[in-house]
Amino acid sequence: MSGYMPQVALEELYGQIMFSNVMTLADRQQLKTVLLKECLSEDEMAIVDRLLYNVRRGWLQLVE
Repeated sequence: MSGYMPQVALEELYGQIMFSNVMTLADRQQLKTVLLKECLSEDEMAIVDRLLYNVRRGWLQLVE
């Protein structure tokens, strides 16, 4: 699938976001691509869930 982000890249994105405590517009676009994928693995769903949880808790700042 074009634009598909392998799990390794998703894990790297998670690490980068959690290290900086900032989620950029480009980061959100990458997550959107992953979410629109037909079938997510359990590990991919867990990564996305952790990111969303951290946004809800205010531990991540969303920036343009």
